[in-house]
Amino acid sequence: MSKINARKANSRDDEDGSKNLNPNERLALIGLIEEGSRIGSSDHPIVADLFSELWDLVHKTISGSKIDHLKPEGSSNGFQVFELNAEQGENLGRLHMLYLNKPMPCYYLVYVEVAPPFRNKGLGNRIIEAFGDFLAKKNALGILDNIIPPDDPTYDIYLKKEWRPVHEIIKTDSLDPEGVYMVFIPASMRDKDLSDPIQRLVHHIQRKRASIDMRENELMVRRTIEEFKELHAALLAYFDTDIKSGEDSAIMRFMFTRFVTKVVSFRRRIGSLLGYTGGESMEQIVLDPFVASLPVQSYAPGHGTAVPTFVAGDRELWLKLPEVLKKHPARIIESYPNYRRPSLISWMQTKGLTSSDMLTIGDLMDLGFDPTRLKEINIDGKKHIFERIQARRIQELVENMSSLNMLADKLKGERVNNALLRFNAPLLIVRDSGNAYVLRRKVEGIHWEEAVEQLQTNSSLKALNQSMKVDKRVKSTIAKAINKAQRALEDGKGFDADRFAYFVAWNIVSNTPILQVDMTGSFLESVWIV
Repeated sequence: MSKINARKANSRDDEDGSKNLNPNERLALIGLIEEGSRIGSSDHPIVADLFSELWDLVHKTISGSKIDHLKPEGSSNGFQVFELNAEQGENLGRLHMLYLNKPMPCYYLVYVEVAPPFRNKGLGNRIIEAFGDFLAKKNALGILDNIIPPDDPTYDIYLKKEWRPVHEIIKTDSLDPEGVYMVFIPASMRDKDLSDPIQRLVHHIQRKRASIDMRENELMVRRTIEEFKELHAALLAYFDTDIKSGEDSAIMRFMFTRFVTKVVSFRRRIGSLLGYTGGESMEQIVLDPFVASLPVQSYAPGHGTAVPTFVAGDRELWLKLPEVLKKHPARIIESYPNYRRPSLISWMQTKGLTSSDMLTIGDLMDLGFDPTRLKEINIDGKKHIFERIQARRIQELVENMSSLNMLADKLKGERVNNALLRFNAPLLIVRDSGNAYVLRRKVEGIHWEEAVEQLQTNSSLKALNQSMKVDKRVKSTIAKAINKAQRALEDGKGFDADRFAYFVAWNIVSNTPILQVDMTGSFLESVWIV
C-alpha cells in the first residue's frame, strides 16, 4: 500500500495547503510501516513517510531569521548580546536583545540561552534575574513575547521574576489578543503611569518585528513543537502494550531512535532563531523510562528487498571496501566505533562508560546530540569517517561535493587569520536501509562550536583561553573562512554557509587546540570546510 493510500479524506489541511495526518492516521501509518518491516515488503511505507511533515516543519522553522553566533553584535538586525560568565571565566549563558529608545528606553528580549554544560541547573532563572538587575541599572523597561506554552514546566519563569503581562497595564488585550507580551518595570519606574508609553512601545515592536520575521519564527517553533508532541503521543499509543510489558522490537527501537534524533537536533538548532524565547520548552517531551532504556537502532530493520545503491564519488575506493560492507552497508557501518569527539569522551567518563558500551535512546536525549551518526573506519591505513544522513539530503550532498572540490582548487594554499584553509569533500555516498552514508577523510580537528565550548568550560583549557583568547580567534577565523569561500564561488551565489560544517585544528587525544606561534602572535594551524 502506498503512502497516498494510507491517508484518509479527513486529513487536516494546514495553512500552507499541506496535509497533516490526524492521530488515527498516524497510528495506521505506524502499523503499515511495522507490517512492511515484518514481512520485508518494499511496497509498504517506510519510516520517512511518518516523519515527512515533521521534517518539512523543522526545515521551514530553522530557515527563519537567525542570530549569527559568529558575530551576533555585528548582525544587520541590530541585536546586542548580554553574556553571563562565572568567576572562573566560563560562559554560563546569553541574552540576545534589541535596544529601543522610543517611546522610552527599553530592551526587547529576543532569546535566552543557557550554555549546554549548565542546562537543567536553574541557570535560566538566574539569567532572567541578572537581566532584571541590568534593566534596573539602565533605568529601562524590559519587554518580551512569551511563547512558552502553559503546560511547559518553565511557563511561569518570567512571572516569578516580576515580569507582568502587558494587558494588565494597558487594560486591554486588543493589541495582544494572545496575551504573550510581558514587561519588566524597574522599581524606579513603578510609581509612574506607563499605560500610554507601553501601548506605543508594543505598537512600535509590532511594526519592527515584521522586518525581522520574529513572529513567524515564534509561531513556527510553537507549531513544530506541537508536531513533535503529537507524533510522540502516536508512537506511545501504538507501542503501549509493548512498553507496558517490557517487550521491545527493532522497529520500535528504530522509530523512537529516529524521533529522538530529530528532537535533539531541533532543540539545538532553534538556539539561533530570532524571536524565540521558549528556552527549555522542548523539555516537555519526556521519554517513557522503558523507551529511554532501549538500545539505539539507527537504520531501518527489514528494509524490503532493496539493495545498497552507490550514489556518487570514487568507485575505485568503493571497490576497496570490505565485501561484507558493500553487501550490508548500514549494518556494518553502524557497528563501527563512534567518532570520539571531546564532548562524547567527557560524557562517557562521567557516566563510567567505554567505547564498547551500547548507547540507549535516553543517552541521546541526555547528550543533546547523536554520537552514532559519525563512525570511524581505517582504509589502507588511513583514518576515515562515515557519516549517516537522511536519504532526502543526498542531492544536497552531491552538490556540496562539487562545491567543495571547486573551492579546494580555487583556494589551494589560502590562509585566513594565518590559518591554512582546507576542504574535506565527500569521497563517496552510498544509500542503504533508508539512510545515506557519506565517507570522508578524518581531519585532525573538531567543529568550531564544540571547540569554543571546550575552551570556555574545560578546566584544563580555561587558563589558556583567558590568556590567549583562543575562542575569539576561532570565531573570527571561521567567519573569515566563510566569507572567503562565498567570494570564491560566484560572489557567494554558489555557497550557502548553512549547508556546510566548519572545523578547527584540534588534538583530540590531549583535547587541546593545535596552535602555531610566531613573532606576530598565535593562530590556529588549520580550519576545514566540510
